[in-house]
Amino acid sequence: MEHSEILYDVADHIATITLNRPDRLNAFTNNMMREIISAFDITDADDDVRAVIVTGAGRGFCAGADLGGGGDTFAGGGSDEQTSIGIPRDGGGKVSLRIFDSKKPVIGAINGAAVGVGVTMTLPMDIRIASDQAKFGFVFARRGIVPEACSSWFLPRIVGISQAAEWCYSGRVFPAQEALDGGLVRSVHSGDELLAVARSIAADIAENAAPVSVALTRQMLWRMLGAEHPMVAHRVDSRGIKARGSSADAREGVESFLEKRPAAYSNSVSGELPDIFAGWEDPEFE
Repeated sequence: MEHSEILYDVADHIATITLNRPDRLNAFTNNMMREIISAFDITDADDDVRAVIVTGAGRGFCAGADLGGGGDTFAGGGSDEQTSIGIPRDGGGKVSLRIFDSKKPVIGAINGAAVGVGVTMTLPMDIRIASDQAKFGFVFARRGIVPEACSSWFLPRIVGISQAAEWCYSGRVFPAQEALDGGLVRSVHSGDELLAVARSIAADIAENAAPVSVALTRQMLWRMLGAEHPMVAHRVDSRGIKARGSSADAREGVESFLEKRPAAYSNSVSGELPDIFAGWEDPEFE
């Protein structure tokens, strides 16, 4: 798929997805939705990619939905695709679910305004860092709609229900320092440092961790947020240790440590990702 509203680049095992409508502060469109989903399909299939950074072109990250349609902007629902009962699927939700399913860790480098879907799309990203010029807003109630992009699931799990409620009920826009204090972002940096910090975090993962282990760990952490008991995690952990313990990567991880040298992991995400979640909710597993 050719991209017209995002940029896509890979260097040093790191893919960078840049939202690219700077004249509109990278406002979200259905076309941008499709291109973001396409980009994550590419990163999952490319074993050269070990981490993903998402950022914005120009002075904004994403100013939310493009409101060029005026008062009827939200009248048609979310996207052209419908559910089985005929309700249009929320486009931001489709992006969030695709990021949630990513096999590679995702870092949000939030360089400017992140409002509406511009902030909710970052919630399934694993690590969020922000420019000191960034601003955030869960502004839905001020636009007469409700939170989307699965944010009612993600946001309370990230920042807690009280903080999530305050931000969503008020719909106010708040600065990067408040996002840091509220646990929404990991750290705040000057604008000229932001991408360098994101790349440093991504490089540490790409250069030192086994890609298959990172892919499995990512899904273990996210999926277990909804588990009702630690026994569910025990089932998944047990399958994971069994599947990975006899792998070439496990041998290399131990031997490289003992030999005090960098590890060279050979297992690939595209071809050797075991299904450790089959039957993960099976009560018969004890």
